[in-house]
Amino acid sequence: MSDNRDDVHASVRAQVAARADALWDVALRLHEDPEQAFAEHRAAALLSGELEHAGFAVEREVAGMPTAFTARSGRGRPAVALLMEYDALPGLGHACGHNLIAAAGLGAALAVASAVPADAGTVLAVGTPAEEGGGGKALEVEAGVFDDVDAALMFHPGVYDWVRAPLTAQVQYRVAFHGRAAHPTGNPTEGVDALAALVELFNVLAVLGRRLPQGSHVQGIVTHGGTATNIVPDFAQGRFGLRAATTGALQELTEQLRTCAEGVARATGTTAEVERVTVRYEHFRDSAALSERFAAHLAEAGIPLSPPVPGVFLGSSDIGNVSGRVPSIHPFVAIMGEDGSDHTPEFAAAAASPRAREVLLAVTRALACTAADVLLSGELRARAWAAHRAA
Repeated sequence: MSDNRDDVHASVRAQVAARADALWDVALRLHEDPEQAFAEHRAAALLSGELEHAGFAVEREVAGMPTAFTARSGRGRPAVALLMEYDALPGLGHACGHNLIAAAGLGAALAVASAVPADAGTVLAVGTPAEEGGGGKALEVEAGVFDDVDAALMFHPGVYDWVRAPLTAQVQYRVAFHGRAAHPTGNPTEGVDALAALVELFNVLAVLGRRLPQGSHVQGIVTHGGTATNIVPDFAQGRFGLRAATTGALQELTEQLRTCAEGVARATGTTAEVERVTVRYEHFRDSAALSERFAAHLAEAGIPLSPPVPGVFLGSSDIGNVSGRVPSIHPFVAIMGEDGSDHTPEFAAAAASPRAREVLLAVTRALACTAADVLLSGELRARAWAAHRAA
């Protein structure tokens, strides 16, 4: 590593140290004022305001979303994006630690923009709403936010210290059956039971589930099952969440769902509607070159990262869509023990704990140093892009 980059790393660490209290204050303010998907108005205003005050050029309402924004320092390529999530969970607040993701992305963007030479390229801070439901990053990808970016960097707090994220592809579908109403006693042969068709779809999917590959599953709920017990239901509806280890496998699973619904409709004399109702999250594609660089920087703070446990999947995220467009990282860094879990009240409390503060500052330094490496090392960018294009 060149002396120049060593100097930049030292400057980054000094910048983060100088902002330590301010970054923790941002994390706590977000934690104390949780806002849900696409309604994170105060969070977006706080974060974009901090960046604007530091001289970043801010664009709000990006990709048609009122709470999405970008903030840019520098110009041209190379360009590195620091991602910020800030939506909370209904009833649980920041039980996924997005307050820490936001503060880390903010701090890293501010630090690297201050530390790298003015002609090094572009630092892009991206405010990404609605990760928990809505897929803000997926919409930003479609709008071209990442078209001129060389790397996208973020972290996620968790219960493991893992260098990369085993995140599956996922999507949700509505399946509705239309039948014919009748009195179940007076003229039962005239009825075509839409609810019976929906129940049969659950049975067929249970059989399908026994032969799905690792990482794939279907979870469904009934959202409408009829109006009265003395009426044969002429309409029934369910919502089904599909997940798979890869985006290709998810597409295959989607076609299987459609085939099952159409087969049940033919067998029961109903008609079926199958409609996608959410943005599709793609599986996460890790950039090993960038993840290894981040892990090396984080290890300097005494936090070693290991590969994920094989066969363990931790859910899905719209960072997968970004990772299909540009080299990306999404490491997990623990803020509580492995006996815990996110999306719980205990994890929400951990996201405002002393351990969370230590993790926030260590991760912010590592993200900013990695971002500086992306801007200053053509060799690192070349390796990251070569692996990305070959995947």
